Amino acid sequence: MAREGGSQLRGAELRKHILLAAKNVFLETGFERASMDAVAASAGTSKRSLYAHFESKDKLFLAVLDLVRELYLGKLRTPDAYAGEPIEAVALFCGRFQQLLTWEPQARTCRLCISAAERLPDSAKAYYDAMFDVMYARLAGYLAALYKMDTTEAAALAEDLVGRTVLPRVFRVLLKAEPAIEEMPGAEATVENVELEPIRRIVSAALGQRAGKSSAST
Repeated sequence: MAREGGSQLRGAELRKHILLAAKNVFLETGFERASMDAVAASAGTSKRSLYAHFESKDKLFLAVLDLVRELYLGKLRTPDAYAGEPIEAVALFCGRFQQLLTWEPQARTCRLCISAAERLPDSAKAYYDAMFDVMYARLAGYLAALYKMDTTEAAALAEDLVGRTVLPRVFRVLLKAEPAIEEMPGAEATVENVELEPIRRIVSAALGQRAGKSSAST
């Protein structure tokens, strides 16, 4: 259904309105079947206005991924936003990452990028950079500062933790072997609909060893 009021918007407001409408069209119909006509209709604007902002469906899709990235990173935050105690902060951060990636619209976005990857490889890279690279960087930066680690070591530890605490469930949801989360994650630095105890055990074992090494070297 077209959203009313699109024709009255201008500039940056109209652009964001179009992107939100386009995101829904892409998720509902897939990249190949989505059309600029459908996006214009959903946004309640003209094709002329749509093309004034986005000269092709490919560029519109990449812009939608930029919007998704912006919304996602605002919800993810950084580990120190979750707790003052390091092990709990990292566990909750990993839990939040899992929550965001297994939320139904996000899982559908990931599948959409995979399906469009052959035609539009930049979309897959943009999605990976947005969803994973920034998360790894935030976690690695926190670990490096906390345990006086170099960037390479911190990055390896961050990837190991995510690989064991987040990715198994993400893959199950992407393959529809497990249901996705239906409830939209809130803006607060909280974690819901995630089993935190297994995550806490993994993080505690990994960082407990790290803390012991740090203490021994001082």
